[in-house]
Amino acid sequence: MAKTVVIASNNAHKVSEIAHALNFEGWEFRSLKQLGLDCDPAEDAETFAGNSRIKALAAHAASGGLAALADDSGLMVDALDGAPGVYSARYAGEPCDDGANNAKLLRELADVPDDARTARFACALTFIDEDGSETCAFGTVEGRIGHKPVGDGGFGYDPLFWPDVFEGRCTMAQVSQSEKALVSHRGNALRQLKGKLSQ
Repeated sequence: MAKTVVIASNNAHKVSEIAHALNFEGWEFRSLKQLGLDCDPAEDAETFAGNSRIKALAAHAASGGLAALADDSGLMVDALDGAPGVYSARYAGEPCDDGANNAKLLRELADVPDDARTARFACALTFIDEDGSETCAFGTVEGRIGHKPVGDGGFGYDPLFWPDVFEGRCTMAQVSQSEKALVSHRGNALRQLKGKLSQ
């Protein structure tokens, strides 16, 4: 019997990435839009885990009790005491604008030397099953913030983020989606979640 999981997002790429990672037999993943759901809760928690849980609970309720999965993610820069953090998408204010966010980040780090530009992307996932049980997962990818955008792939802060795992060869915006998924914070969180759900 098929199991429908509502993804608390309308980002088609995110739904595809999640479906590819959590390829349990019989599971079908649908976005809020695909299910005709209007669900936009206030993401007012102070942590990624808190916001992902808010979104998962809202999607679970709005869908009449379907299994639901939500993520919340962002960039944490050590020299900025973890900012932009949960405000990553709206760092430069509303409406959300990747270019403006990147420009603000570069301004904030203008006087910060290379060895102090350490940062990480973080992703928290919350899965709520039909019976209301919750499973959480968390993933990160370590790196550094560059001095200018490099690469035209990805989104958000990807053009500024040089992952340690690539050893200075490229930013997150210079690799394919499949390469990115192998090392990304969301990819790491999804692999952890799959392990927990497989137990």
